[in-house]
Amino acid sequence: MNSKRKRRFKFMNRHFTAIYSGLLAIPFLAFAAEPAAELAARLSAKQEGSTFVRVRMETSGGDKQTLQLQIKSRVSRGTADIVYQVLFPKERKGEAVLLQRSRGRVTGTLFVPPNTVRPIASAKFTEPLLGSDLSYEDVIDNPFVWDQQAIVGTEVIDGTACQILESKPGKGRKSYYSSVHTWVDPRRYVPLRIEKYDASGRLVRQINTTRVLLDGDESIPANLSVRGPRGTVTEIDGSRLKRGVTYQDIEFTVEGLKQLSAPPGSSQ
Repeated sequence: MNSKRKRRFKFMNRHFTAIYSGLLAIPFLAFAAEPAAELAARLSAKQEGSTFVRVRMETSGGDKQTLQLQIKSRVSRGTADIVYQVLFPKERKGEAVLLQRSRGRVTGTLFVPPNTVRPIASAKFTEPLLGSDLSYEDVIDNPFVWDQQAIVGTEVIDGTACQILESKPGKGRKSYYSSVHTWVDPRRYVPLRIEKYDASGRLVRQINTTRVLLDGDESIPANLSVRGPRGTVTEIDGSRLKRGVTYQDIEFTVEGLKQLSAPPGSSQ
């Protein structure tokens, strides 16, 4: 190859490399400008409102179990009331958990039929929710309202270019986790992966979104796969979801835990 052809080849190679690199960068540059605090606020806002869900929750491992549940939730930025109630299997029907958050303080109550009621101590919030790989804290806490939010990278998850949002609780807020990393689809504002780390930096829990449901114009995670510290995996399949549900206050009390009825209109 003569010197003129070599120079032309090098120019074309550099030109192709620049174009190829530019194409790879386009998905990330398209959303790089959104501040971390705004992204966290959007994710937090998507959790707000009143929702009724029926789910199938299957946990692998030595104590393999499959539960059918109904979940009632009423969430705002500062408060949350969430109830999990077992519908199946028959021998566990009626077991229920009530979790509540108000101004950073969390409380919990367990109910086992016919009349066993006991509070969940604050030290027990890291324990499994109904034997799953989720903890009570995973359900009731919201890292997207924590004081410290930062974009720490980008990565493609299942063909979707995601921003990685790092959330830290900051001073004055109690959490078992020292940080939470969330891979966010910035078009739909859906977390496609969440990783939670303890104070030593050890990965404690990974939550992957495996199916996204379109509810009107809004995308909502419907199926989740949760890998916890025991080495087991819990698959959560949301079979029915209704937003904008009207609840009575009693449904988020001990007396409400004893009632398995679904809210009006939830079957539509």
